Amino acid sequence: MLSRPTACRGAQRAARQHVLRQSHQRRGLAAPASGSFQYEAGEAKGVKYASRDFAGPTTTLALVAKAGTRFQPLPGLTEGLANFAFRSTERRSTLRIVRESELLGASLNAYHSRENLVLEAKFLRDDLPYFVELLGEVASKTKYQPFVYNEEVLPLINFAHKRFLGSVTEMATNSAHALAFHRGLGVPTASASQTPFTKYLDAEAIEWYSKVAYAKPNFAVVANGADAGEFGKWVNEFFDDVPASASEQSAGKDQTKYVGGEERIAHDGGNAMVIAFPGSSSFTGKFYKPEIAVLASLLGGQAAVKWSAGFTILANAAAPGTKVKTTSAIYSDAGLLYTTITGSAKGVAETAKAAVDAIKKIASGEISSELISKAKATAKFKELEHGQDARAGLELTGNGLIHNTQPYQIDEVAKLIDGVSEESLKSAAKQLLENRASVSSVGDLFVLPYAEEIGLKV
Repeated sequence: MLSRPTACRGAQRAARQHVLRQSHQRRGLAAPASGSFQYEAGEAKGVKYASRDFAGPTTTLALVAKAGTRFQPLPGLTEGLANFAFRSTERRSTLRIVRESELLGASLNAYHSRENLVLEAKFLRDDLPYFVELLGEVASKTKYQPFVYNEEVLPLINFAHKRFLGSVTEMATNSAHALAFHRGLGVPTASASQTPFTKYLDAEAIEWYSKVAYAKPNFAVVANGADAGEFGKWVNEFFDDVPASASEQSAGKDQTKYVGGEERIAHDGGNAMVIAFPGSSSFTGKFYKPEIAVLASLLGGQAAVKWSAGFTILANAAAPGTKVKTTSAIYSDAGLLYTTITGSAKGVAETAKAAVDAIKKIASGEISSELISKAKATAKFKELEHGQDARAGLELTGNGLIHNTQPYQIDEVAKLIDGVSEESLKSAAKQLLENRASVSSVGDLFVLPYAEEIGLKV
């Protein structure tokens, strides 16, 4: 085991290694890059890991656990687990974790999505052993103290609840997911009401859930900027104490099924509509459809070039003053293609009708080849940019290792988008219209239209 210094000895170590670090950094920056963003994957004592070795002086490390809101068996457990990260462990107090991380120039963070809980550390490349050990310790030896829950964790969850209720866009997006998937992927990323989660949640419940989330089959460790051989060596050493298997199974393990429907929520804080359809899984899943990424870029809404409306259909069809964005949300076994529209009630209503008309035009082949070529190029760029991004790449790869034992390889995604034809794009648009849509309207319901009024099945 690698013994670590106290905070005082950490300061001495940081000063002692200052000169050495300068030479290490110069060496790292001068090292030749592979030119590829491919991950190398492996397994060490039942722990799945992957890394890609960028030339540079820093490393980003993440523990990606199958513990997003989809998998929580009780309301609020994912939020509670995320907010307990890096609080204190059996060996380290919160103060020690903070002081040592600061002395090493590092940052620590924890966040969650619908499928994953992510513990993230960013640090100088030479400190990889310390942070692999820290993540192993956080996963297996965190202290879930009641006073920390009451004084620190609960207020953070309450804040997220208030922010959720104040945002018409977040309410509409979460509502559309609930309509599309019901339980599982339909569970909101933030607690929508205090009553359910305070009824079920406490420090003991979070501690119980951690033993499920941090069991070896339910997480992966991923690094950007680390040699695969060295990384695998430290993972092999520092994750011995995590459970080999979960004593109980998480919720949300069933195959995701799309349902669809409509929900209307009165709100005086603004107006938002989300129009959603069945989408594509992640590349690492079994239901990946590159046509959905191209459709998202073709519908669009947000300009990619400043001072220009852009080429996308909705950017040019939206009512004045209305904001539009089309998103392809990808998950391990399903996806959701949705357009978010915000603005005045009248503008949102007009733009919602334009969005449905745009899909009909794509399905009937009324879109020029030039626009489709632009959409393919934009979709390819977005996928490459997204996969190259440290945070997105870490979570996508961790999620792929957990569910389907393969990393997210952006080179291969780009090739599949290149292969999308006009006919396959038309067919994908037709399938959207043949399915039940998931439509959520939040705001002035007297003006905001019903789904069938704009030509959708629900």
